[in-house]
Amino acid sequence: MNRNNITLPAEIRLLLVKFTSLPAEIKSLAWMPDLLQLPVWRRNSLRLLGAILLAIIANNAAAQTVGVSVPDATSLGATAPAATSPVAVRKSPAQRPSNTLAKRPPFILVGAGDIAGCAELAGAAATAKLIEQIPGAVFAAGDLVYERGTAEEFRKCYDPTWGKFKDRTRPALGNHEYGSAGAAPYFAYWGDKAGPVGKGYYSYDLGTWHIVVLNTNCAAAGLGGCAAGSPEEHWLKEDLAQHTNSCILAYGHHALFSSGVFRSHAVHPELKALWQDLYAAHADLILAGHEHSYERFAPQDPEGRLDPEKGIREIVVGTGGRSHDLLGFANPNSEVREWETFGVLKLALSPASYTWEFIPEAGKTFRDSGSGNCHNAPPAAAN
Repeated sequence: MNRNNITLPAEIRLLLVKFTSLPAEIKSLAWMPDLLQLPVWRRNSLRLLGAILLAIIANNAAAQTVGVSVPDATSLGATAPAATSPVAVRKSPAQRPSNTLAKRPPFILVGAGDIAGCAELAGAAATAKLIEQIPGAVFAAGDLVYERGTAEEFRKCYDPTWGKFKDRTRPALGNHEYGSAGAAPYFAYWGDKAGPVGKGYYSYDLGTWHIVVLNTNCAAAGLGGCAAGSPEEHWLKEDLAQHTNSCILAYGHHALFSSGVFRSHAVHPELKALWQDLYAAHADLILAGHEHSYERFAPQDPEGRLDPEKGIREIVVGTGGRSHDLLGFANPNSEVREWETFGVLKLALSPASYTWEFIPEAGKTFRDSGSGNCHNAPPAAAN
């Protein structure tokens, strides 16, 4: 069929003729009485077409103006203005750049380490009240229950406090969990949420963020240490290689950097190989506990050198409620320190950035907050 020889109904030709003089006549609708003599079914069809055209005109303010070709009115048997009229149309979703990732609400990760001391549960109860008001995933950065991580201690001390959030908690092993042989009660309490039995390291995702949970008890029997080539370090390197486009956050119990008074307790150089893998993968954050205090470091490399562009920000948040530890003289790159307040760290993880906020227990005033950019921000989120 020769499409150039198609004969259009008179009312459609009239509509096209009138269309060429938009937008003035569309707004006035002065030409609509010409159509009242048409059959009902044709008037209804034209009403629909008119509604569509009106919708196009109504979107002018938010649209990009492009040229729309209109058939020559004289070829349709009528006199009409020029054949091309600038008509505003809205770009289709396929034409518009996608900012879907950037518009999603951030994922929330909140928690602390060094939580429930059975001798005094007030601190753990105070921080549990904070988490009750904060939706999202919960991290528990080791030493969840004192003194030996027994099944009875989990039942009597952790369950009534942070156990309320067990379903949304992803735990890490602390040294006190190993107060029971092989941390067996810990693995029994958490089941598959704790990673493979005997290992305790695993990973999960929150949106575009890849979360790595480390077992920093490098001397634990059966773990194999944390040095380069160890089972955990080998696993970590492979895990990170599968998430090269993800923002990366890691947490465990012990810290590589700390201003704690007793260096042997505060600083753990045996973790350097794990840090090196995380640094090479452009990780953004590492969270820890062990020191019963709060300390935030500027982004730095595994040697402790300031690195604003590619460095990892470490935050020690051993403030879950067990007790308070004094801090000594500030280590290089230590930006904020506080040791008299229980509280939790709330992270908002967006596709290209993150924010942190330390929220204190009721009655205390210390706070810390800030933001940073994700080193591996997805291209769609950066637009």
